[in-house]
Amino acid sequence: MFTNRSRNTSDTDTLRGARVVITGGAHGIGRAIATQFVHAGAYVAVGDIDGHAAQQAAAELGNDTLGTALDVTDEASFASFLDTAENAIGPMTVMINNAGVDWMGPFHSEPSHVSRRQLDVNLMGPIIGSRLALQRMLPRRGGHLVNVASAAGRVPQPGSAVYTATKFGVVGLTEALRLEYRESGVRFSVVHPGQVRTQMIDGTGRSSRLLRVISPDDCARAVIDAVRRNRFEVWAPADQRIGIQLGNLLPRALRERAMLALKVDAIARDADISARSAYHERAFGSDR
Repeated sequence: MFTNRSRNTSDTDTLRGARVVITGGAHGIGRAIATQFVHAGAYVAVGDIDGHAAQQAAAELGNDTLGTALDVTDEASFASFLDTAENAIGPMTVMINNAGVDWMGPFHSEPSHVSRRQLDVNLMGPIIGSRLALQRMLPRRGGHLVNVASAAGRVPQPGSAVYTATKFGVVGLTEALRLEYRESGVRFSVVHPGQVRTQMIDGTGRSSRLLRVISPDDCARAVIDAVRRNRFEVWAPADQRIGIQLGNLLPRALRERAMLALKVDAIARDADISARSAYHERAFGSDR
């Protein structure tokens, strides 16, 4: 059960005592985010489809961290997770929709159930999580909702067309919510990681010069920065933002030529599908 902790109001301690809820928190980016919030003095609850891994992560993080099973595609599971989290660590002040999956391969070969899984986890998950979080935050006139999108939410990624569509959706969702609830006291952030060194990029031997590979800790620092400084749109790595935003000002033909020159299409095109089979099975089942 949450016990109150005295707060230090200095800039470096703005996260001390915060109550942070993270989806997809047992591995990769989510685990790194949880770790950095704990180190900043926050109370953390992590949910993951792998409940055992979530519990193990929580035990290793310490500081009364909660870890439990969560299916972000199931509204009842999500609501139960938030109830459990708030009973354990107190009323949440930060909600991070992080869970996501990515299938790589030609669009015409992608199984329909894989497409639906990406839509359910990557887009419906943040939709459900954002709605449930706002139902709790709005009466309190405060809170911070963070949706982890992707650079693929601003730059199309050939070979991951459905994943790209879901991340464009997350960006649009967050931008619309920021405007709709601009006077509510709730803050919003959308985070755009490039390629992050997690299981999601297994088998991708080459990276784009536009979307270089970073570590989960790099991405977690961007999330921490978004919350601490109340920044709406955050890129990881930060230098990625300028190139992408300038590129989007170009006429379409030049923009597409530039993206191809920077090998955005190489990420999925050159992926070793056999090397990705273990990840695909974990994310989508054996009959991918």
